[in-house]
Amino acid sequence: MAKGPDAGPEFVVDFPTLWVVPYWIEEHCPVPDGFRAGQRMELYPWQLWCTVNHYRIKPGVEPYRADGERRLATAFQHRRSQVVAPQKTGKGPWSATIVLAEAAGPVVFDGWARGGERYRCSDHGCGCGWWYQYEPSEPMGVPWPTPLIQLMATSESQVDNVYRPLQQMVKRGPLREQMRVGEEFTRVGEDGKIETVTSSALSRLGNPIIFAMQDESGLYTAANKLRKAGETQRRGAAGMGGRSMETTNGWDPSENSVAQTTSESKARDIFRYHPQAPKTLSYANKRDRRKIHAVVYAGSSHVDLDAIEAEAAEIMEKDPAQAERFFGNRCVSGSAAWLDPAKWAAKADPRRIRPFTRIVLGFDGSDVDDWTALRAETMDGYQFTPVYGENDEPTIWNPADYGGQVPRAEVRAALGQLMARYDVVRLYADPPYWETEIDEWVDLYGEERVIRWHTRRIVQMHAACERLKTDVVKKDSTFSHDGCPITADHIANTRAAARPMDRYVLRKASPAQKIDATIPSILAHEALGDVIAAGLAEKRESYYYGA
Repeated sequence: MAKGPDAGPEFVVDFPTLWVVPYWIEEHCPVPDGFRAGQRMELYPWQLWCTVNHYRIKPGVEPYRADGERRLATAFQHRRSQVVAPQKTGKGPWSATIVLAEAAGPVVFDGWARGGERYRCSDHGCGCGWWYQYEPSEPMGVPWPTPLIQLMATSESQVDNVYRPLQQMVKRGPLREQMRVGEEFTRVGEDGKIETVTSSALSRLGNPIIFAMQDESGLYTAANKLRKAGETQRRGAAGMGGRSMETTNGWDPSENSVAQTTSESKARDIFRYHPQAPKTLSYANKRDRRKIHAVVYAGSSHVDLDAIEAEAAEIMEKDPAQAERFFGNRCVSGSAAWLDPAKWAAKADPRRIRPFTRIVLGFDGSDVDDWTALRAETMDGYQFTPVYGENDEPTIWNPADYGGQVPRAEVRAALGQLMARYDVVRLYADPPYWETEIDEWVDLYGEERVIRWHTRRIVQMHAACERLKTDVVKKDSTFSHDGCPITADHIANTRAAARPMDRYVLRKASPAQKIDATIPSILAHEALGDVIAAGLAEKRESYYYGA
């Protein structure tokens, strides 16, 4: 690996940077898996470019401030970095090398070399014997004394894209002498730590950290609470003089993700890497698609572009936008409807539901912007919007009709009427915004009838969506519904936003459209399936003969 203008034909580095870091990476982070597992890693050109830019030093900056404290994040040209690259380019393993460098490598600016100075691993607790000699006027580096690092992703499976190769690099290389690898965190020396954070472990946020690696920040949105989590994490690093990095695929612009906010920010101290092919090339055209892949996968020599084309072509059949984001590295809005409105309409078969009928309920509540809705389903799979009050009002509330806020007392009264009118076996309720009310319902009706069912759980929610969708689409399914026009509109507005592992989450077709009646329809159907599986669909008679 050459430095400066001799770095090769791919790019020229004409700025000061901690060249010791990429050299340290190649010596300490072996290939994690595959046929070359354990062999010496060699950074791809794009990985090297991103590394030297992340560790770029401001010209002439002093290593210590006027108050005598070491200059940390402010010594660097870039406060944080964002890397947008398609799937299978090697973002995960490269991210792992950056995390390990922050944990044990010379990533803290330590002044300018006069020439001949050496960085020796033996001076910093590593017995590998490696050393690096600085050239005149080259920035020097030292490790963090107490490295506290967080690696964040949307789920356990997602975080493994970085944490699994990190574990293997430690186990197969010289870092195994300094680090102890665990399932959820890695101990660095006596006091350092690399820990994973997912949507189910947000309680770990708020700790002082020196570096945050945010994987797939294109999926961090307000809906899954990761937008706030990502911002909290960055503030924690900034408070310690640390920095952060985002890596992601192309994002869906309709979701207003952290990645989109970073990309659109006017801040000049963010390094951004986002290779893109000319907009004149159409991803729908096979020849153009190959040209696009050649551009965005340039430098990732392990990638088989024929295999990428095969994957992209298959996904194009059901969700062209997903394929363009994942493999074309473009930020395009999702266009895949979750459920064909015509299929939903074909299942309409309105009928009267008598009092004391055995049913289940699904509830999704909001407060100001979105609607609140209750949907019901009978034991034979007939779904309907119940009514309440003297005027038989539907149990769907638009806050705009109530001065801009959902009438919570009215919702509570409506649920009370439904509980009295029908034999409600189970209610699945999504808790956000309605925790207090749901706690009351648990106390009133029992914890076996009222279940807190969090829709933010991607695996469970995806499975529930698929179960309702399957029963709507199947011709021999007994599922039917009341033809509620509001629910039909919300079903038509619902889009499936792709997530890793062939899963999806539900999103609006546009910010102005609503999908709030879709969610309780899914929850009611899921409740019915669980009730039937538990053998509770039929009312059980008990007889007592006593004196």
